[in-house]
Amino acid sequence: MWCLKLLLPLLLIVNDVSSQWNVWVPRDISAMTDTCVVIPCTFMYPSGIRPYRGVHGIWYYGQPYPQLFPPVVFKTRTDVVHESYKGRTKMLGDLQQRNCTLLINSLGPEHSGRYYFRADLGGANIYTFPDFAELKVLERPDIDVPEEIVSDESLTLTCYAPDNCPDMSPEIEWMYTDYLPDPEFSSDYQEEGNTVVLSRTLVFTPRPVHNGQLLGCRIYYPNTTLVYERLVSLDIKYAPRSVWVNVSSEVMEGSSVTLHCEVDSNPPPRISWRFGTQELLWDTASNLSLTVDDVTPAEEGVYTCVGDNGYGTMNTSLYLAVKYPPREPVVNDTLTVLEGASLMLHCSTQGSPPPTLTWLKDGELVGAITADELSVLEIESITPQGDGQYRCLAENEHGRASSSLNITVEYAPVLLDESKCTVVREGVQCVCIATGNPEPTIEFYLPDLNVTINETEGRFNFYTHTDGQTSTGMIKLREKGERASNDGPAVNVHCSISNVYGRESVLLELQQEKKYLMAVIVGTIGGVAVIAFIIAAVRYVGHNNKKENGFPRQDVVLENPALYYSAVKKDKQNLRKKVGEDGDFQPAGSLAGMERQELNYAALELSGPREGLSGRGDDGSSYAEIKAK
Repeated sequence: MWCLKLLLPLLLIVNDVSSQWNVWVPRDISAMTDTCVVIPCTFMYPSGIRPYRGVHGIWYYGQPYPQLFPPVVFKTRTDVVHESYKGRTKMLGDLQQRNCTLLINSLGPEHSGRYYFRADLGGANIYTFPDFAELKVLERPDIDVPEEIVSDESLTLTCYAPDNCPDMSPEIEWMYTDYLPDPEFSSDYQEEGNTVVLSRTLVFTPRPVHNGQLLGCRIYYPNTTLVYERLVSLDIKYAPRSVWVNVSSEVMEGSSVTLHCEVDSNPPPRISWRFGTQELLWDTASNLSLTVDDVTPAEEGVYTCVGDNGYGTMNTSLYLAVKYPPREPVVNDTLTVLEGASLMLHCSTQGSPPPTLTWLKDGELVGAITADELSVLEIESITPQGDGQYRCLAENEHGRASSSLNITVEYAPVLLDESKCTVVREGVQCVCIATGNPEPTIEFYLPDLNVTINETEGRFNFYTHTDGQTSTGMIKLREKGERASNDGPAVNVHCSISNVYGRESVLLELQQEKKYLMAVIVGTIGGVAVIAFIIAAVRYVGHNNKKENGFPRQDVVLENPALYYSAVKKDKQNLRKKVGEDGDFQPAGSLAGMERQELNYAALELSGPREGLSGRGDDGSSYAEIKAK
């Protein structure tokens, strides 16, 4: 039956061909090992040739040229064939009918190759046809797998089994399909060029999870032990379906950190690490690590891993927090303000975690402690006590930093309580102490003498001392004339203090120092006697001089009286102590009642002695006597 089906198309071809040497064989034909194959064949020769002693034929393997001694597969004149074909080949066609169909049994892989037919019509009418049939002896089934399998797109797989052996019919089944999503199966029987192929098709929609899964096709022949199998591993292309990175992390400034990224996709993606819009690193791989050395606060932020394999893109981000101690705070510049002004001091810094900001003035806490990177200290209507150093201290768990500024408060001068005139051993000492910013200028005015004593008054040795914003001025009025009355000497000394913001003038009151009076009372009797003697001698000499000059007694005022001065400290107790250490004291009786009496005379220190008017004091200083009513 199979041979009759084969000969019908061959006869049709014979009627149509011209009278030339010609052959028809299938170009490709296949069979499974250990089975058989039928190679359909028909040939033509010129019509003018009359076969001599019938038509004979030869099948060669490999090449058509007998002179090269190719293996003989089959030969009609003799059974001398190549040993690999002994007992395996048989001519199924009738050569007289131009049918050269060949059967080969018990196929092995070594039988794969090209087969050529040679027609022998006797005499010189021998012709080897150049056309050939190429046989493929299969050890495993053929599976048609698409070059590209994409996830979520329908996939069709076809398994083929050749059916070119008349005595054996194959069957096909798919293996390992239990976990496929809704698989569909179908069979087909294809016949082309007198060759037959049986196929079994599997259709399903793969998912990424099926990547790498094994599927198998099995060919078996009923009633035989022949079974052939082939496995394929599915290469499912899918876009990145997961991108894994480190969780957000914290690192210290200056340390190193490694960020890992893994992408699940097929094929492996192009992985890139990005910081903002900047691409830091990339590679084509399934994972990629980014190492950041010597981390700085500028590298804090969002890091993104992007995976792209041409089938899709996916990314995942993490936040890298950089911890560091506070930076040196930025504060206002040093300020000079006027008393009563309102200020806002700003302090800003950076730190991670955000630092606490504390304002200190001269080491003492002022204002509130804030947990932020900006702190504002408000000072309303500043007073002179607000003058000083202000420091902003920033602290977090990793360290501290601070910055300072100075505030200078300028204000009008203020006279201090320590300003006064006091009775001392030599006479009356007047001290004027004032504070202000800029430091005050101090002037003394003696209305009775119509004299203003300041630094520009070159006739006087004027003593002043400045200590920061405090100015001190001092003069001494020395009594050298007649004894003062019991009410004490009368003083009329004005102190003027001034700076660019104001001026004030006050009359200094006379106060008797208790310490000085106590020293006078407990003075030695010898000291009192000596002082009394000196006073008597002075009065006597003065009385005689008046008589000799021939003019009555009158007051004398020097044009250039000098001031006795010494260093004065602000501390009242220190000032009194210095007064009490001057040496000997006058008797207490000679100073009784000085407070209400006018000053009869005073000894003022000069820059140099003047003839007739100068003398030497007990302490070696020069003085001149003047009288004032």
